[in-house]
Amino acid sequence: MSDRKQQLLLVDDDRLILATTAAGLRSAGYEVREASSVDAAMALLAKGEFSPDLALIDIRMSGRDGFDLARHLREENRVPFLFVSAYGDAPTVEEATSLGAVGFAVKPIDMPQLLPMVEAAIARGHDLRSLRDTGRQLEVALDQNRGVSVAIGILMERHHLDHDTAQRLLRERARAERRKLTDIAAEVVAACELLSRKRLGPEPG
Repeated sequence: MSDRKQQLLLVDDDRLILATTAAGLRSAGYEVREASSVDAAMALLAKGEFSPDLALIDIRMSGRDGFDLARHLREENRVPFLFVSAYGDAPTVEEATSLGAVGFAVKPIDMPQLLPMVEAAIARGHDLRSLRDTGRQLEVALDQNRGVSVAIGILMERHHLDHDTAQRLLRERARAERRKLTDIAAEVVAACELLSRKRLGPEPG
């Protein structure tokens, strides 16, 4: 089991809030990196030396706002984020939710209130990452299954076979060559496409 501390990115343009909140989170056992602007936070992430488990972001800051950083984290870094803002009006919360925030805290907030929210947000972020990873794995599996299905269809059509026989022949070849079924299927599909192009002849110049 890893002894790695959970890492937090804390972004706020109020340097007093930034320092006091960071100190409280460090006392609770977190590794904290601080940024006083969106650009500073992006520069920190761009170095690639820091992969936070959660970002705690103020919304209204001088320059680019916290929503800009949230979009970047969602699209580029896949880092879950929690907003800590003095503004808890309905439109602000609605936009935060639409961006995929895993939590929203309204300032002023003390450490006993913040710590349970951070813990819950990290857990939620891990769940979302697992779901995304599972989704990618399922997508790859579906793509592979589609390739095998296409190859079986080609064998059925070219050699007048039923589905089970075509599938069996494909599996037998994969076993005989000690290769993956998906690789054999891809070769069958590629060979079929090549023959089709040859029948059509060269494309006009």
